[in-house]
Amino acid sequence: MKKNISLVIADDHEIFRDGLALMLNKQEDMSLVGQAGNGRELIQLVADKKPDLVLTDIKMPYLDGIAASRIMLQQHPDLKIICLSMYEEENLIVEMLEAGAKGYLLKNADKKEILDAIFTVYEGNIFYCKHTSARLASLIVKSKFDPHKKHPETLFTQREREIIRLICRQHTAQEIGEQLYLRKRTVEGYRTRILEKMEVKNTAGVVVFALKHSLISEQDIA
Repeated sequence: MKKNISLVIADDHEIFRDGLALMLNKQEDMSLVGQAGNGRELIQLVADKKPDLVLTDIKMPYLDGIAASRIMLQQHPDLKIICLSMYEEENLIVEMLEAGAKGYLLKNADKKEILDAIFTVYEGNIFYCKHTSARLASLIVKSKFDPHKKHPETLFTQREREIIRLICRQHTAQEIGEQLYLRKRTVEGYRTRILEKMEVKNTAGVVVFALKHSLISEQDIA
């Protein structure tokens, strides 16, 4: 049975919002049920339409995305929220996550990453933008945001821990294989299992998880 994810988007820049709406409206397994231009409109729209998921800008008139998210989640605890941000808004991204957002995207994200984020968050997982900087990863780790309930000391073998450290240093599967005397396909298999155990989708998610649980230090990715 096909999913039909109902969505609301919020952004005070109409051109950006319309472009995002156009892309989402073309997806057979998604249904865009409304658009808002500010935080107040967003809260009312969510109350009226009861969507599965909200994509919202952080900086908006009348009520920003952070305050709006807190209010929406009080009223609709099962609502999934993804924040849309600019490069320079790293502190605000952390505030959005602490307010209850389950993922974030930079506004220049491509179609594939936007769709990946929607499906990931809809399925109950966390989505970290693939362009997450080392500084942002560090800010998230030091924040109150901690979606990971698993205990990494029992999750990973010694070999997996070695590969995690090299993934966090941005090494490719080929490079990791050369360092650890493993075939590229073997490394790719390890990487797949690591992502599954962490319940993340990309390297950014691995970095945040590894930092949060002291599998690596900040010096490892500096």
